[in-house]
Amino acid sequence: MGFFKKRSIKSFGKKKREMPEGLWHKCPDCGAIIHEADLQQHYHVCPKCEHHFIMGSKERIKMLVDPDSFEEMDKNLESLNPLDFKAYSEKIKGYQKKTGLKDAIVTGRAKILEEPVILGVMDFSFLGGSLGSVVGEKVTRAIEAATQERCAVILVCASGGARMHEGILSLMQMAKTSAALARHHDAGLAYIGVLTHPTTGGVTASFAALGDVIIAEPKCMIGFAGPRVVKETTHQNLPPGFQTAEFVMKHGLVDMIVTRADLRERLGQLVKYMEPATA
Repeated sequence: MGFFKKRSIKSFGKKKREMPEGLWHKCPDCGAIIHEADLQQHYHVCPKCEHHFIMGSKERIKMLVDPDSFEEMDKNLESLNPLDFKAYSEKIKGYQKKTGLKDAIVTGRAKILEEPVILGVMDFSFLGGSLGSVVGEKVTRAIEAATQERCAVILVCASGGARMHEGILSLMQMAKTSAALARHHDAGLAYIGVLTHPTTGGVTASFAALGDVIIAEPKCMIGFAGPRVVKETTHQNLPPGFQTAEFVMKHGLVDMIVTRADLRERLGQLVKYMEPATA
């Protein structure tokens, strides 16, 4: 008979979680394991390969604007369920609780390098950044405010496209936002579009592609339909890098690719250069 009895695994109790959830992130490009603190310090960009992770609207606003200069507009607008789409109202409430946002965009007045702007930042974490009636209304109101106040408007885009839960009401936002931008342009004022990963569907087909200057983040996906749909529809093999920022810049849709760390400085320079002449 042995002096010691071998303990079973069950006797040790439940396995303890050694690391808090969300503390480490794996880069999808190079596979590097990155600590959350390092990721935040580098503006959610991989310090090894410069892969740009998807970034939330609150963090992006803080990164872009002058300290304490952002004043949110229309923050209480919420989506209804005009088509009685099954479980849509519950889905909206769930995303509001999860993200702390009312919908997929945050708009407001701000200053970038001391230049006044109207800024709109889409958030992909809220229903894929989809374009619904509230997003379209907030974009339109932001553009109209910029026109009235005679300043530049900057829209940071991140979207899977039109929100199917709102049907034709969602598609109507494409025309509404485009018309507001046309009036802004006729007033001789600047609109800068910033395309981030991903920018697709009805957003690409409307306000995202209408900038006087269009900036994209490196390697972000920009297109209308997804690559699989395009390939199945055209029955053609797609070229390397299809629908990346680098590909669309080569073909004329994007004016420049700017890394996240340089974006605030570049936007400030452009706004200063493009501001309307004073009499």
